[in-house]
Amino acid sequence: MSDTADLVHRLLSARTWRAFDVDADGRVLAGDDTSGSVQLVELTPDGGRRTLTALPGACSGRYLKGISPRTVVVSHDSAGDERAQLSLLRPDEVTDPVGEDGLEPLVRDPAHIHSLAEVLDGGRVVYATNRRNGVDFDLVLRDVEATTETVLYDGGGMVGGAAVAPDGSGALMTRPGTPAMSSQVLLLAGAETREITAADEPALFGGLQWLPDSSAAIVTTNSGRDRTGIARLDPATGTVTYLVTDDAHDVSGRLSPDGASLLVVTDDDGASRLAIHDVTTGAHRVDVVTPGVGVGDFLTVPRWSADSQGLALTWTSPTIPADVVLVDAASGRTGTAASSVDDLEGLELVTPTSVGVPTPDGETVPCFVYAPEQPSGSSVLIVHGGPEGQSVRSFSPIVQALTAQGHTVLVPNVRGSVGYGKRWYSLDDVELRLDSVADLAAIHDYLPQLGLDPARSALWGGSYGGYMVLAGVAFQPERWAAGVDIVGISSLVTFLENTSPYRRAHREREYGSLERNREFLERASPLNRISDVRAPLFVIHGANDPRVPLSEAVQVADAVRAGGVEVELVVYDDEGHGLAKRVNRLDAYPRAIDFLGRVLG
Repeated sequence: MSDTADLVHRLLSARTWRAFDVDADGRVLAGDDTSGSVQLVELTPDGGRRTLTALPGACSGRYLKGISPRTVVVSHDSAGDERAQLSLLRPDEVTDPVGEDGLEPLVRDPAHIHSLAEVLDGGRVVYATNRRNGVDFDLVLRDVEATTETVLYDGGGMVGGAAVAPDGSGALMTRPGTPAMSSQVLLLAGAETREITAADEPALFGGLQWLPDSSAAIVTTNSGRDRTGIARLDPATGTVTYLVTDDAHDVSGRLSPDGASLLVVTDDDGASRLAIHDVTTGAHRVDVVTPGVGVGDFLTVPRWSADSQGLALTWTSPTIPADVVLVDAASGRTGTAASSVDDLEGLELVTPTSVGVPTPDGETVPCFVYAPEQPSGSSVLIVHGGPEGQSVRSFSPIVQALTAQGHTVLVPNVRGSVGYGKRWYSLDDVELRLDSVADLAAIHDYLPQLGLDPARSALWGGSYGGYMVLAGVAFQPERWAAGVDIVGISSLVTFLENTSPYRRAHREREYGSLERNREFLERASPLNRISDVRAPLFVIHGANDPRVPLSEAVQVADAVRAGGVEVELVVYDDEGHGLAKRVNRLDAYPRAIDFLGRVLG
């Protein structure tokens, strides 16, 4: 194996950890991908570790509360199909990691999705499921020991977050609002469903958590603001009272079980600043000393300990793949419960600088620049998915591998990205879609100011980022030398026609409706400009992708090939929307990196 191939293999093989939950005795339910996909591992306060699962694909879990024996709810799917199933596992009975046959079914129907929403005291769980008609999601409360279920909501649409009042008087949930990137809060009280916030308000509501006395909820919202803040929501009146805000940054929060403390997370240009605040006044108590400049991986929500004395969270940075970090709420000190850095010992990893790229229409695109020690003049632009995603200061084996080969890597947050306010993430809605594509051209025009060769620049992206790759090479063919498209959209029309029905209803708010916006969707689809493509392409897709069907990759590869342009299509039969298994990443990504090395010289 060559030095470059060995480096890429080490980077892609680096172990990553996730913090899923903390139990009353201080044990941490963690995720570890040493096996090649994320499996459950229990970390004990004395430093012990025990692997609980050996499933064929990635899984996650939560501890059940107030039930004996100790029980974990496991969420898992099949080959990346995203149809989550719920099962039970008794960690004290595990001697060897269990496969699917070692799990006790809780909510199983492989044809539909059952997403865990909340774990309650008394051995109860709340989950969202589309089993009624395959499109709309219902919210269901299940008593695990009694095996009884109560439907809390069946009013149609997607279900976001949910929170049941501690006194049992009702539940709050979010569902998508009418505008793109908006959500509405509903109160579920017996047979009554009441709208707490307006469906047409262009605002986000998330992170719902009731105060212990059930008098109000703590939410993260940007109602009436450009930036998100932490607020108290009165369920009787819908009144939002802000507790913690920052006019220059998005702020989110996580309430402690005793209702006295808040973990406050400030998004500072793709880096997380953490602090502990008082709930009643919102006043700052102590800053959390994080392990360098990085970001909490808040796809796994930070979990407070039962006694409200600390938290477990996932932490990553450009030099830390992903660790489980424990936070002492009183002092702000942190400790690492599970570390990922040993696998990368001795490697010189690159950290980014941040630049603002000007656009012709007067905007500024935030962009991270990862510069190799010996730049070759070539560059690779990596565009995040979403579109309402955000590129952050996290570990990326792809970024590190590309810089090791001499490419300068640029990671932008084009308009439509979250993390920079409501105005910025709304600038690509529906018929503004191509303005975000124009940001790619602005970044390309900026390359000479970074000392880079505009003729040797490529695009790389997954999901919506894959759409951006294809749009770049189709709409700006003179600019880009190559493209790597991973589970990307080649036609907005065929994507909406063929994606899962539940996703179509949700995504049309952002992209536009087939009924009302079809002409624009056709015009904004790279497939309709594919004859202009000159850049060779490397296309990666999962056969079981429920979001962006495999047909999106097949049709663009066929069309590019028919135009006499080089294209390689790689399909993995055991993957869904992206590559969850390390064995597939170790196959696909080195080939894609070699492809760029060859094309960019």
